[in-house]
Amino acid sequence: MKYLIAGTGGVGGSIAAFLALAGKDVTCIARGEHLAAIRERGLLLHSDLKGEHTLKIDASTAEEFQGKADVIFVCVKGYSVDSITDLIKRTAHKGTVVIPILNVYGTGPRIQRLVPGITVLDGCIYIVGFVSGKGEITQMGKIFRLVYGAHKGTSVPEGMLEAIQSDLQESGIKAEISADINRDTFVKWSFISAMAVTGAYYDVPMGEVQKAGKVRDTFIGLSRESAELGRKLGIEFKEDVIEYNLKVIDKLAPESTASMQKDIEKGHQSEVQGLLFDMIAAAEEQGIDIPTYKMVAEKFK
Repeated sequence: MKYLIAGTGGVGGSIAAFLALAGKDVTCIARGEHLAAIRERGLLLHSDLKGEHTLKIDASTAEEFQGKADVIFVCVKGYSVDSITDLIKRTAHKGTVVIPILNVYGTGPRIQRLVPGITVLDGCIYIVGFVSGKGEITQMGKIFRLVYGAHKGTSVPEGMLEAIQSDLQESGIKAEISADINRDTFVKWSFISAMAVTGAYYDVPMGEVQKAGKVRDTFIGLSRESAELGRKLGIEFKEDVIEYNLKVIDKLAPESTASMQKDIEKGHQSEVQGLLFDMIAAAEEQGIDIPTYKMVAEKFK
């Protein structure tokens, strides 16, 4: 199958690199100096799971790419989703599936509304991955888990989900087909929101969240409040959200930080809207009290 990775940042670059290492057909969409470096010398991967590699991967801008893809992974930031609509329309064929891998909740249905007639799934990822230089991706730690699936009412070509899972697993990615992708993407939103907001609020790496004290208590408070929102929205969790979020945070490399935190530190556009203020708006709409979220929001208004 032909894979197109829209957005070659920490997440998209890691997916592309792992697929390429396994000999899969991958093309990356990137831009600027990052794209120029990938074209000139290849994509450099620094990976705790795979080691050091320089990979010759086809790469182009969204406007330049003229081919078709069987699977399109959308790995842009939430605020850039609208910008890849034309790319999806041009590169999809009748059997193409689109898999958004974003931190914000509701992305699959949002993209589906933008590209009617194309099969859009939904997904989420657990990984510490980031751009560590022009044309360089660093994957940190031992977690690389990708969950994806179809929302109710979405028709998927027979065997397609399993074929993608096979390719991802052969590439060393823990790939899971979700029976309830609405739940699983909400769980990821809950986790990454609590992780990113806590790290950015205190300006600390995750090692500080792993220690008992006020930083960890803030992470727990945020997790509790988002879990309450999920229950109000009718989501049936497989396990306690607070326990799950703590389990995941405690497995991360102590020096790791969320991309939102990195972007804020660099003065770049960040996902603070989708990970903080959208959570607050959704909770207020449901009449849920969220004192921890409101406390941290004061810093970012």
